[in-house]
Amino acid sequence: MKPNHKRQVDSLLSAVARAPQSLLMLDYDGTLAPFHRDPKQAFPYPGFSSLLQQIVNSGRTRLIIISGRDANELIPLLNISPRPELWGLHGLQRLKTDGSVELSPMDPTTLSTLGAAEDWLRYQHLEHTAEFKTGSIAVHWRGLDECDAEAIRGRVLMGWTPLAKYTPLDLLEFDGGVEIRAHNSNKGNVILKILSEVNAETPAVYLADDTTDEQAFQGVNGRGLSVLVRPRWRRTAAQVWFIPPDDVRNFLSRWLQACQDQNVLSDDNHTSVEINA
Repeated sequence: MKPNHKRQVDSLLSAVARAPQSLLMLDYDGTLAPFHRDPKQAFPYPGFSSLLQQIVNSGRTRLIIISGRDANELIPLLNISPRPELWGLHGLQRLKTDGSVELSPMDPTTLSTLGAAEDWLRYQHLEHTAEFKTGSIAVHWRGLDECDAEAIRGRVLMGWTPLAKYTPLDLLEFDGGVEIRAHNSNKGNVILKILSEVNAETPAVYLADDTTDEQAFQGVNGRGLSVLVRPRWRRTAAQVWFIPPDDVRNFLSRWLQACQDQNVLSDDNHTSVEINA
């Protein structure tokens, strides 16, 4: 690892140790938890909930989880009390720590287009592959062989591509699927909104795994640290690459140490990271 690459991570954690409040923003599936065919069984990696609970208890970190899922699904999985701030549905939904809920309205065109997208899946007999959410529909083929996955992808895109082209919806492919969703549901917008609510000097980081997080990485760059969490590197706007779960666990442990101590010790045994050239 290049010394200046490692220094960037160490510099962030040193800033966390000095700051009265820091901003830790995390994706859920693929970042805090392994993917699971049943999303209700996608619990965090061992030790992650305990680390996050201790970070929350330190009182020095604003912890925010940002997910494409309905945020209510994450509460029992995280098992953190008091629960952190949660953004769901790619930003359409916000569950604040005081218990209040914000849900962005959708216009009639978006609703009718999502209805047409659902009709196409039923016509293709693919509704069993779909996850229906407020403001979006996602089709998953993770776990299928390459031939079957490509066949489903082709059939979905045949109907969804024209819908996205001529209506105010976005069509985005992710690892193991494709999603059609409201244009204003965007993790990049979430990041910008959150950053606008904190002091410009507040240390900030966002960890996430998917192509749907690229706009969020771009939003945090220049203001904080962006981290791609993925077993294999891919081209990305993120500055740092973590291999799950060990690199993430080590980073969260060091973040907790930074919250507890005024000095962050740095040695060669800390988190192994790579940063894009």
